[in-house]
Amino acid sequence: MSTNLTPAQAWKRLQDGNARFVADAMQHPSQGAAHRTVVAKEQHPYAVLFGCSDSRVAAEIIFDQGLGDLFVVRTAGHVLDTTVIGSIEYGVDVLGAPLVVVLGHDRCGAVGAATEALMTGKMPTGFVRAVVDRVIPSLLTHAQLAGPDAGGGTARDDGAPAVGGSAAGGPRSVTLPDDDELRREHVRATVQMLRDYSGSLATSVAEGRCAIVGVEYTLADGTAHVVDHVGPLGV
Repeated sequence: MSTNLTPAQAWKRLQDGNARFVADAMQHPSQGAAHRTVVAKEQHPYAVLFGCSDSRVAAEIIFDQGLGDLFVVRTAGHVLDTTVIGSIEYGVDVLGAPLVVVLGHDRCGAVGAATEALMTGKMPTGFVRAVVDRVIPSLLTHAQLAGPDAGGGTARDDGAPAVGGSAAGGPRSVTLPDDDELRREHVRATVQMLRDYSGSLATSVAEGRCAIVGVEYTLADGTAHVVDHVGPLGV
């Protein structure tokens, strides 16, 4: 299967849809009964959208798309695991989508919880902790550590970064960039991890058949802007 779109053309279609959403001039394409019957037979999405599960960031709405246009994968904080990567590979390798979008947004609860964990050592309970554990490494890219173990940290038994103390028992402080930069860094890290972890995605990007673009979405005004990309996006 193939959409016959280049990665740049696919991204332009998403940009145009977002512009309509921002201008409150949505066309609601591919949502009628006739189209529903057509896509019931098979699907040819032109983009894989990997985004945060936040209820305010519904992909088909903010990009003004319809049934069969986007292959959507969502997790809290757009954190990756093997099933997520497998789902994204399915969208590209099997369904032929030429574009993968990593969609982050402001006021993300997962990024906020990871920031709090780094600053205070307070971790959420239950399996929510697994989400935070997967966000923290992205934030540590630009974190500055000060204290007895500056320049090196200890790890917890579960392999997550240590916070709020040092191996020597002395205090340690963590200095982080502002919230906007932390969110963008997490988006960038996710883009790079998709290419680095998935051999098939890396091959598709190298051969020009697919691009991976990291995007930040602003809740208040509805705009979506490029943060990072790999592959032939034309930006």
